Amino acid sequence: MKMADMVATNYDLILMLPRFGIPLGFGDKSVKEVCREHNVDENFFLTVCNIYSFDDFRPDDEELSRIENTLVVEHLQASHRYYIEERLPHLQRHLDHIADSAGEQSAVILKKYFADYCREVRDHVRREEKNLKELLVAQGQWSALRDHYQKSHDNIKDKLNDLTQIIYKYIPGERLNEEMMELVFDILQLSRDLEKHAMIEELLLMPAEDYQLSDREQDVLELVAQGLSSKEISEKLNIAVNTVNTHRKSITRKTGIKSVAGLAVYWKLKNEK
Repeated sequence: MKMADMVATNYDLILMLPRFGIPLGFGDKSVKEVCREHNVDENFFLTVCNIYSFDDFRPDDEELSRIENTLVVEHLQASHRYYIEERLPHLQRHLDHIADSAGEQSAVILKKYFADYCREVRDHVRREEKNLKELLVAQGQWSALRDHYQKSHDNIKDKLNDLTQIIYKYIPGERLNEEMMELVFDILQLSRDLEKHAMIEELLLMPAEDYQLSDREQDVLELVAQGLSSKEISEKLNIAVNTVNTHRKSITRKTGIKSVAGLAVYWKLKNEK
């Protein structure tokens, strides 16, 4: 397949390419040719592309056996640099401009919220970098970090989604509506990218036997099994509807069960043990 054709099927891949050191302008070259030209492992690259393109994708044992942990760690570190050095400062510039135009009180509240969020992301990245380096030295330690990472990722995604709700509902958009729309789309793109980042860790570094639901996913699963809608679950758990839907996608990906009836049976059998 031509690289240009593959990128055209999912525009999220465009922002992922620089993390592999692949620039645009690849002409009619195939994925294999572009990967070889830039010394990129083709199997790993295609696996990441599949994770970005399909929410229910899960690599099989043969695919996993061809991927070295060092490649995964290097990609995750490149993603960390992208978030900290590019995306968060980009969002900060937009948010500062919008906050200042919304009035002094709104500006202070918005800036503090986002500053706290950025600090939390940076702290998470520092801890993750340390643990990723330790993982390369001591294989098999990832399972011990599983719950910590899943809870941290859930918290980071929830707070980012909360920011969009604040902008939707409480920031006047008469003067800067176009910039606010652009900011919201940028936040949603980053939120999806963070979701895929977490999937790469879970799918490629976490042993299959440790591929379990997080505490928040179990809460959502229980309510889905009770027949509650995403909106009702959102109100009951006090989280955004988008966050609920993200958890539901993750539950489906991890369990392989898509229907509400199937998830209800899964929940019942799981809790009878």
